[in-house]
Parts: sequence; C-alpha cells; structure tokens
Amino acid sequence: MMKNRKTAALLLLILTVSLTLVSCGYVKYPAAGSESPGSAEASPAARQDLKWWQETIAYEIYVKSFKDSDGDGIGDLKGIISELDHLKDLGVGAVWLTPCYVSPQADNGYDIADYYDIDPAYGTMEDMDRLIAEADKRGIRIVMDLVFNHTSNRNEWFTASASGKDNDKSDWYIWRDPKEDGSAPTNWRSIFGGSAWEYNEARGQYYLHTFLPEQPDLNWANPDVRKAVIDVADFWVKKGVGGFRMDAITYIKKPAEFLDGEPDAGDGMVGIHSMTANTEGILDYLNEFKSAVQTGTDIFTVGEANGVSAEDLPDWVGADGVFDMVFEFGFVDIDLPDESNWCETREWTLPAFKQIFTASEEMTSGTIAGGWYPMFLENHDQPRSISHFLPAGADRAAGGKALGTLLLTMRGTPFIMEGQELGYINVDWPSIDDYDDISTKNHYQFALDEGYTEEEAMAGVHRFARDSARTPMQWDSSENAGFTAGKPWLPVYDDYAACNVEEETADPDSVLNWYHSLVKLRDGHRELVDGSYEELFPEDQQIFAYVRENDEARAVVLINLSTESAAYDASCVEQGELLLGTDGESEKGLLRPLEAVIYEIRK
Repeated sequence: MMKNRKTAALLLLILTVSLTLVSCGYVKYPAAGSESPGSAEASPAARQDLKWWQETIAYEIYVKSFKDSDGDGIGDLKGIISELDHLKDLGVGAVWLTPCYVSPQADNGYDIADYYDIDPAYGTMEDMDRLIAEADKRGIRIVMDLVFNHTSNRNEWFTASASGKDNDKSDWYIWRDPKEDGSAPTNWRSIFGGSAWEYNEARGQYYLHTFLPEQPDLNWANPDVRKAVIDVADFWVKKGVGGFRMDAITYIKKPAEFLDGEPDAGDGMVGIHSMTANTEGILDYLNEFKSAVQTGTDIFTVGEANGVSAEDLPDWVGADGVFDMVFEFGFVDIDLPDESNWCETREWTLPAFKQIFTASEEMTSGTIAGGWYPMFLENHDQPRSISHFLPAGADRAAGGKALGTLLLTMRGTPFIMEGQELGYINVDWPSIDDYDDISTKNHYQFALDEGYTEEEAMAGVHRFARDSARTPMQWDSSENAGFTAGKPWLPVYDDYAACNVEEETADPDSVLNWYHSLVKLRDGHRELVDGSYEELFPEDQQIFAYVRENDEARAVVLINLSTESAAYDASCVEQGELLLGTDGESEKGLLRPLEAVIYEIRK
C-alpha cells in the first residue's frame, strides 16, 4: 500500500511539473505541417521556443506571373500547383500569394471586388482548395494577401455606399463634402499621383482613395467595417491558410480632422502618406483584429508597415504587438527621399544601410518579448535588389549570391521574391508604353508635369518601376521562358535564355544553386535560424558582417557588397572553419569583390 502511494505521488509530481512547463511555454507542441520537435533531424537548438513560421523560409508569388497552365498568358493557381516542388527544394514553408480574389484588375488585384471568391483568370475556389492541400503535402502553408485599407469601386460594399446617404453601408467608406468652391475636401495627393479625392454625383460628395480612384478607402471607424474584415479573415483561416500579409495597413486609421497640408511639389498638393500614416488609434483597431482572428490558431501575420520605424516596433510586433512581423521600408527608401518623385535620389552609404537592419534586429531580438523580423530585400512593389543596392557594373551572379547570403543568414524569416533566387535584375524597356503598372505611368507623368525631361523621367522608371519585380517567371529557354504557351500579359525579360530555372539548376555555380546551398546550411547549422544577431565592423564601407550565435555554435557572416577587394580584422574568424564561400576557398582577412563567406566556431 505504501509503495502504491509513493508511486502515485511520484506520478502526480511528474504530471504537475509537465503541466507547469506547458502552461509557462517551456514545452511547445508542433504546429500543423511542422516537424516534430523530437524528430531525429531536430538538434537540441531546434527544440527551442520557435514557432513554425520562425523556422521556415517564405516565398512571395506574384500570381499573375508565376506559371500559366491554360495558355491565356496569365499565371494561375493550377500553374502554381505544378511548380510546388521548385519551392519545396528551396526549403520554402510559407508561400505568400498576391491577391487572387475577384477583381477588375485596376491595380493587378489589389482592388478587390469579392474577398470570398477567386478571380476566374486565376482559377476557381476548388483550385485554391487543391493548392492548399497540395502545398500542405510538401510542408508548405499558403499565406493570403489581405487588402483592407480599401476595396475595388466595384465591390458591392462600395456600390451600396455610393448609391446614396440612406443605406446600411453609407458610412463604410470615407465621404466628405466639397469645399465651398466645389473642389476636393483637402489638397492631399494619392500615392499613385493626382488628388486623393474622387467626386461622386449620386451623393454629391467626394470619397477618399489613398491609391487609385478605383480603390476607395474603407472607414475603419465604423465597427461594422471592422466586423466585415474580421469575417473575411476568419473565412480564410477556416480554409486552412497559414497566415496573412496585411497590405497598406498603416493607412487604415484616418485623422479626426481632414485639413490641407503644406504643398510638397509644384502641383500644390501634399502626399497623403504624411497626412494619414500611423494615425493615433490605429493600434486599437489592429489589436481588435488580432484578438478576433488569431486567438486559438497557429497562423502568423505580417504587416506592410510603411512609416513604422525601429523605435515604433514594440507596439507593432511581438507578444504585445499587433502583428507577428512587419515589413519596414527604411532600407528600401534609403535612396528615395520622396516616394512621389522618382527623379530625385540621394547618395547613401553602406554603414547607414547596415544600421537600419541592425536597429530593427536589436529591437526585435532584445527589447521586444517574442519579437521577430521578416528579412527581405525585394517584393512586388520594389526594384530588384541587384539593381537597387549594388554598384553599377556589379557582376550579376556574384551580386545575386552576395545578397542571397544576406537574405538567408540574417535573424528572422527570409522572404524570397519570385525570381530573386535566379538573380533577376531591373528591366530597362525604352518607352513608358512598354510598361503595364499604373503607378509607374503616373510617376512618369508626374515627373514630366514637374518639369523633368523625358530622359530623366525614364531614368526614374528604370530605377523604381514595379514591373521589374513582376515580369513572368523564367522556367526554361523555350519561347516565353516556359511561363505560358500563349502571349504573356507582361513581356518575358530578354535574358531568359540563360537566366531560368532549368539552366541554373544544371549550373553548379548559379545563383539558384547558391540559394540551395544556403538552405542546406541553415538546416544543418541551427545558429543561422535561432541564433542571436550582433553586427561587426559597423563603420566598414564595403563589408556587411555579423555574428549569429546560439548555445552550440557561433557563425560569422562576412559579405563584401562592393566591387573592390576588402580587408577586415581576421581575429573574428581566427578559430573558425569555413562552412561556405561564394568563391570556394577564402583568405582570412580579405574578401574578393562581392564575395560572401560563412565561418563557424563550435562550442
């Protein structure tokens, strides 16, 4: 009897301790689709308190440009399904799809007419269900792009709101009366150019649009609107998606008063970003959304947080923040002082570039409980990083490898932009008529209206046009790069014969195979996934260097982002073993142009 009591007491003690560990967060069960923490492949470091989306690699697909399955020249969901193994081979565990909902396509899908259905150009809801299922078989989760600052002007919500002042959606958008002279309520310029206000005859009022007139802004001050967007998110969570990217989210809260601003250009207008971004009270809305949508799930959210600085991050990410991660744009805009004027750029230095990353890394890893960083260098709105951040004349393959090293070894979840793994560069089409993007066309016209020459306006287009990130994916050297059997909606870039998945897979020295090497390295050296971050040589004008360290090892990453050889203090790698280098063997203390190396010191 005494023995049974002792055994029972011991079992009770074990159970109590186990429950305590779970409740305190020291023991975590695997999220859906993740490896078991106790699997044979998992190192002790892998059993740390990381969520599935912190350990994986994310990949952005511009749906219209990834793969066309039916020959109409437009990428689609079936096309994505056919190429999922390419993503699996890259170690991708989360795929962010740009909007594929029903849309008139005024802004390539970022003008949504129906959040609950798939645009016929991309397929059907059955195709989406199959994509989610097929991706899951490969350990990949689908991440949807939620565009909630605005809808399409053909969305039934707006149709009702615009029909008059006496309906249940009358206050679902931002309506204001004209000024006494009949002009727009304020002198705000939309992000895509021109007035941010559009007149509606039926109501005799103007509505606000941060972007195109076809993209009217929702009124988040109305609780019915907030309930409606929560319902949309819940619908997709139940579909089985793994998370959401929140588009243009910093603009959802509007100021209490709508006042003119100080003009910042010859058109007498002021950019709407400076008048509405991150208005006080926005966090209340986003906390409400987080509580309603994420509670009890293992999804993640990443916000497009233009205007959020490193100092703001405690309110935006982590255990107490409104998102799991946010995309910041300080480094993206380092050479662009004014988003509305692509013709005026500024010189920047590598130390300033590095400091932007380091400030955010230090904030998310040190100050913020549960803070995490989404590491990216490109997306569908930005130039290609080789063209953007490297000196003119930089070798394309070497540059792609150097920047790929930065992307895949920094602390945080890497986000690869479709084609980045092949070393894509900006397009340089000669005429504005060659471009599709409405924002690019508007920026070009703004430049001409401001007195710049056509040559200067086109130079801005070549630097910043969004089409550079949207050209069709290049799969092989056949006609149209294997993207489509028809005429592609946007021209395939003329380098496709050499720069494509098939050719780069066969070339051991390609950018693609360098990405594969980095992915394997991350898998076998956990400090590159869960390790801390510390910058080295912050004032160095050529080298971006840092340490990733956990309890088992210390990795030192050194990347020469210049086209000249660069010396460094080799004491940081004196005891280290070279794990990987873009040029094979490397001389400690010296980096060749655009060379990247990773050393490791085991503990």
